Amino acid sequence: MAPVVLTVNGEKRTVNAAPDTPLLWVLRDHLGLTGTKYGCGAGLCGACTVQLDGVPVRSCSLPVSLVAARGVTTIEGLARRQGNGERLLHPLQNAWLAEQVPQCGYCQSGQLMAAAALLDKKPSPTDADIDAAMSNICRCGTYPRIRAAIHRAAKDINARASTQPVSRKKASP
Repeated sequence: MAPVVLTVNGEKRTVNAAPDTPLLWVLRDHLGLTGTKYGCGAGLCGACTVQLDGVPVRSCSLPVSLVAARGVTTIEGLARRQGNGERLLHPLQNAWLAEQVPQCGYCQSGQLMAAAALLDKKPSPTDADIDAAMSNICRCGTYPRIRAAIHRAAKDINARASTQPVSRKKASP
């Protein structure tokens, strides 16, 4: 096993893992980040979804050797740490709670990571955009609540963006 350097949730981390070890097991077993779940082991269900450079990927079928020097974001990194050390939930996490999305909760971390990537790409997604982007399986069938939560989060994110002052740069001489 050779050391592999990863950037996970903004922090450089070094692990000793075989190059073919799935990223999921590196996250869970080597780094103790257990929010990402094992579902099918074949990259089909989406429970193991994380973001790799902002793109949702299935970590159960992604060898860690393909991840070095790239940015991995897990569900633990979705909330942002404030200057005082407190964590501020992502608007999607707040919307998930408000819309009462989780039932069993097993797929939720993967659903949230896929939804966050969607909103980064399309700040005001249509139902068709959501359907196309959200290929994760929810055995409890909370798809209507997932869609409602994504729309709620998009409204919140867009409302915050519209109230932030625009920075004005001075033109260079």
